[in-house]
Amino acid sequence: MTSSPTGAVSTIDHVAGHSVSRPGSVLRVGPLKPSLEELLTSAYGAERLPDGPARAAFLREHAEAVTAVVTSGRTGVDAELMSSLPNLGAIVHFGVGYDTTDIARATELGIGVSNTPDVLTDCVADTAVGLLLDTMRGLSAADRYVRAGRWPVEGNVPLTRKVSGTRVGILGLGRIGAAIAHRLTAFGCHISYHNRRVVDGSPYRYAASPVELAAGVDVLVVAAAGGADTRDLVDRGVLEALGDNGFLINVARGSVVDEAALVDLLQHRRLAGAGLDVFASEPEVPAALLAMDNVVLLPHLASGTVETRAAMQDLTLANLDAYLRTGELLTPVVAPAPARTRKDV
Repeated sequence: MTSSPTGAVSTIDHVAGHSVSRPGSVLRVGPLKPSLEELLTSAYGAERLPDGPARAAFLREHAEAVTAVVTSGRTGVDAELMSSLPNLGAIVHFGVGYDTTDIARATELGIGVSNTPDVLTDCVADTAVGLLLDTMRGLSAADRYVRAGRWPVEGNVPLTRKVSGTRVGILGLGRIGAAIAHRLTAFGCHISYHNRRVVDGSPYRYAASPVELAAGVDVLVVAAAGGADTRDLVDRGVLEALGDNGFLINVARGSVVDEAALVDLLQHRRLAGAGLDVFASEPEVPAALLAMDNVVLLPHLASGTVETRAAMQDLTLANLDAYLRTGELLTPVVAPAPARTRKDV
């Protein structure tokens, strides 16, 4: 018998290379990759938190046993659920995003939070470049034009915009933003960026604000983290500064962009186009965008490759195993508090 980092006593076993506590100590919250769900169920005895009326009854029966939650950036864990799980010590995210989890409350309660950084950087950066190419060159629209039989009848499609040598602004020069910038230098693009602070040693031009960044580029690529601090960071003023000939590419979170302002400006041709992998109320997409040929719409698939999702799963399980064995997380956003009996604050 061992004491968990939250003070709860549990039996630790080893199944298929994974550390597992007693059944019920790991809880799945929201949908996850099917193979991850299967492993969590078979190796950890993890049940999924029900939705709707069944949730309250489930929590009354199982809440005290739960010491770790596995979730995703699309679902997360809010303050109410944290309060319902008195022995919760770690929230393990499948994915780099964690803006749906109340980080401030987790920090107050000493609950550790992890994500899966780095392993999805390349695929998200690749998607951003693909979106930029598709949006500026109108590739998806041209594909639809050919498939509809319009080419022989109506002739060539209208001319589009050149990508090579264009001015690109990166909003958020973290791991993913830097990878996007690196790729676009191969196109001879002139890169600028905005962060909360200047990145030491960066070869790219720093802009002091999102508005300043947008005003000086042809394409604005959003790669900033989601969450309350960046909500509507790309507001109407930023989009207006981008201008009639400007393009917006978003592979971050839908919350970072004022979606209503974006739709309005696109409808009134005050932006040249947009490439969007994320939306404010996924999976719902504003109906107005569906009819626009200058907008490319993707179903939040930036990290959606076999290789990257497998690496994300491996790191998710490694974080869970590390927490169950040692009370620590390998890639913490918030470090778990030391062993103790947790009390709400």
